[in-house]
Amino acid sequence: MAVKIRLARHGKKGYAFYHIVAADSRAPRDGKFIEKLGTYNPNTNPATIDLSFEKALDWLQKGAQPTDTCRAILSYKGVMYKKHLLGGVAKGAFTEAEAEARFNKWLEAKAGKIEAKTNKLSTDAKSAEKARMAAEAKIKEERAAAIAEKKAAAEAAAREAAAEAAAETAEAPAEEAAPEAPAAE
Repeated sequence: MAVKIRLARHGKKGYAFYHIVAADSRAPRDGKFIEKLGTYNPNTNPATIDLSFEKALDWLQKGAQPTDTCRAILSYKGVMYKKHLLGGVAKGAFTEAEAEARFNKWLEAKAGKIEAKTNKLSTDAKSAEKARMAAEAKIKEERAAAIAEKKAAAEAAAREAAAEAAAETAEAPAEEAAPEAPAAE
């Protein structure tokens, strides 16, 4: 029986979530599997991978073949590198302690890269938020200026109307008084 380490799809339409499983290569994608090794959620940034390192390494050493995507996931988590180092120990290229030291050094470097990406994403999100808030404040100021301008124009128009009304009322009694004067003669 040929064993594959592959992804079994779960989740809803357009929002996939995967289980990493060891399964018979003839079994359907989401069907029967031998053992669940972990989960993979590509919807987060960076992708969330929860993997049982020992189980995955054990299946690789037994001869299970990972699919391309699972190989990338296993490489990302260091399972493939650990298998490579254990192969070097078996051939006598270096000792097990040296292999463990190399693997720990690699893990620290990998953790640093992941931390850097997470920090970059958070700072990018904060700067985008600042830019959005600044743009929003600018728009708010422009709207406030436009409203103040309209208010000033309305007040000026009201003053003009009041002045015209006052002028008309002042002219109206003078006009009324003028026709009375000739009638008095």
